[in-house]
Amino acid sequence: MAPITFEIEKEIPGMMGRAGKITTPHGVVETPAFVAVGTKASVKALTPEQILETGAEVVLANTYHLYLEPGDERVKKFGGLQKFMNWHGPTMTDSGGFQVFSLGAAYGKELSKITKITDPSQVLTERSADGETPRLAQVGQDGVSFRSHHDGSLHYITPEKSIDIQHNLGADIIFAFDECTSPTEDYRYQEEALERTHRWAERSLAHHQKLQHPHILENVGMLSGQALFGIVQGGREESLRKRSAEFIGTLDFDGFGIGGSFAKEDMETAVKWVNGILPKEKPRHLLGIGEPEDLFMGVENGVDLFDCVAPTRNGRGGTLYTSRGKINIKNGEFREDTGPVDLECGCSVCRNYTRAYLCHLYRAHEMLGGTLGSIHNLYFIINLVKRMRAAILGGTFSEFKKAFLAKYRA
Repeated sequence: MAPITFEIEKEIPGMMGRAGKITTPHGVVETPAFVAVGTKASVKALTPEQILETGAEVVLANTYHLYLEPGDERVKKFGGLQKFMNWHGPTMTDSGGFQVFSLGAAYGKELSKITKITDPSQVLTERSADGETPRLAQVGQDGVSFRSHHDGSLHYITPEKSIDIQHNLGADIIFAFDECTSPTEDYRYQEEALERTHRWAERSLAHHQKLQHPHILENVGMLSGQALFGIVQGGREESLRKRSAEFIGTLDFDGFGIGGSFAKEDMETAVKWVNGILPKEKPRHLLGIGEPEDLFMGVENGVDLFDCVAPTRNGRGGTLYTSRGKINIKNGEFREDTGPVDLECGCSVCRNYTRAYLCHLYRAHEMLGGTLGSIHNLYFIINLVKRMRAAILGGTFSEFKKAFLAKYRA
């Protein structure tokens, strides 16, 4: 029996977008869906009960962070992620590949998932230039060595080690180990990294399939297996992206992730290249992307799942989403505002608190501000994607997109 099943319910005419359902051992995810990010088995500032109230169906945790603290063996001892964090719905874990990027080539350069390719200060002219910030991670052909950002201890992660860690964490959906590259890298390095990612994908899959043997599952107390997604890389190069989609798409993965750090202007074309090739009958996850405009782009181009720290990170900082764009709730203009954050929002924050009160919480540095802002932002983004799903099912996606973005950008 497959660890997950994916059913396509309706497609957007003339586009790759679709509405569907992913059935996992811990529940159904109605797609397209936004995945709440709980990096360290915690969505920052929120309880699992509050996460559920936002409409979240699935939570993603980070392999690298949980390996270092509290340790994947300890999480396994407590019954896996769901029991450890008291989240009863579906879970995912990423492979740790993004940390290879953020602790390696990008370390100290403020590069993130979306990079302005035209910014000369972001160009990596040399990967080991004298005087640059010492990197915590070094990529080799067989894996990645890195020093813990906690205590400086040395660790080595291979594809097999990443799969072992993720099996211990016990999420419903896990990812093959990959190397996330920056779009500022040159073609030669992108190609080298791609070949490495493809070798690592094969090794991840082989090790995962070995661990999925019924006898092994029985010995570790698992009733059903985990789904493994392969990750497509290739940077901003069309030939590399397509080569990766063709290669990864032929392997026996349960679904696919679209990885890499993107130049904003390249993201849509990269997603189109990839999803035009990947098997239609399997789910696709766009890793680390979550702004409203990008969500619409992804959905219409065949993305089924998204994750991003932006809603909660913005929420903790006081940047809140509204139907008319983002606002900084700390601004003085909101100190006397008795209205909700967003008149059109149905979250518990908008039903119960004023802009003036939230403004006060942030300006007074009260912890509650970050919690309420995160609840609102997560609800806003999760339910925006739910509305996209409803529009697909109702045959009105294009109209909904046009109306929403016209107001959001006004």
